Amino acid sequence: MTRKTDVGSNNTAPPRSVASLKAFRSQIDKLDLQILKLVNERAGLAAEIGRVKSDEGSSVFSPAREEEVMENVLAANKGPLDSGTLRAIYREIMSGARALQKVAKIAYLGPEYSFSHLAAVERFGQTVEFMRVGSIAAVFEEVNRGHADFGVVPLENSTDGRVADTLEMFIRLPQLKICAEVRLRIHHNLMANCEQQEIRRVYSKPQALSQCRNWLSKNVPHASLHEVASTATAAELAQREPGAAAVASRQAAVRYGLRILFSDIEDVPYNETRFAVIGTAQCDRTGDDKTAMMFKLPHHPGALVDALNVFKSNKVNLTWIESFPARTVRNERAYVFFVDFEGHLEDAKIKRTLTTLEEYCSEISILGSFPADKDPALKEKG
Repeated sequence: MTRKTDVGSNNTAPPRSVASLKAFRSQIDKLDLQILKLVNERAGLAAEIGRVKSDEGSSVFSPAREEEVMENVLAANKGPLDSGTLRAIYREIMSGARALQKVAKIAYLGPEYSFSHLAAVERFGQTVEFMRVGSIAAVFEEVNRGHADFGVVPLENSTDGRVADTLEMFIRLPQLKICAEVRLRIHHNLMANCEQQEIRRVYSKPQALSQCRNWLSKNVPHASLHEVASTATAAELAQREPGAAAVASRQAAVRYGLRILFSDIEDVPYNETRFAVIGTAQCDRTGDDKTAMMFKLPHHPGALVDALNVFKSNKVNLTWIESFPARTVRNERAYVFFVDFEGHLEDAKIKRTLTTLEEYCSEISILGSFPADKDPALKEKG
């Protein structure tokens, strides 16, 4: 709310207030120099760790260690900064320190400010070399060819379910592993440079349009919906075309100079997409991990039940399961099952489970163990 100011009032602060501000700012200046000194000392130690890793041939990116650092900081936090702010600060501190060891190349489905790009920033920070590509398949190919160190791909959405393009690429390139996961709250916004009643076309990627379909039908029923490759591409089109709007992120609106007409238009209030960070490295155990795998079963009654009972009998909690059509030489009907579950490949219980599971499956591919990412709502609250 804008407060009224009486005409002729004296806006000059009292001398005592001026003295207080000066004293506070002087303290801040001193603290900034201390923070700078400590951050650079921390970065120096990170550089030394990088040299040790280089000698050992270890990966620079260690999501298990980074998660440990973040949890230590958040556990010690007494405010007034909230957990979300501290996460953002330490994400960039660790990103800069990691870059002293090696500037990682991160492939993602572009353009900039797509949700895949935002997930990549959430995981790696800004001190990396981002490589935007035109498809999920291209993300996998860039990592597989060694052109990128890691890739970020959408895995599932809480509203729309699995992302088929990602599952298909795991079948084609099972040697790539999931090194980390990113759970991202997805807020959609209707943006344009025209008024609501002037909108004739709404652009966005298919999943975003699906997640806002009811809202769009009620609020812009006169507009046609058009699917494009990404939400950022939609924002770019809305910038160029008269009478066009986009469903995209708030960051995309800022990037393309669009007005946000309506915020948070997703039909389901809690809308989340889980992204996978793909690479070739195996993650260390943290104690709060998931393992992902895919398997094929013989085509006979009860095959899936038998396989799932292996998890049950070993008290392994499944956190995700999807079936996906598999290509066969004889064009026979077959399915690949994707699952992830609580635990790490190094856990005795998980080793025992996988050994038993091999008796029931015709094929098994382990897609890696990785730290379980926190619920986005818990990240914000701490």
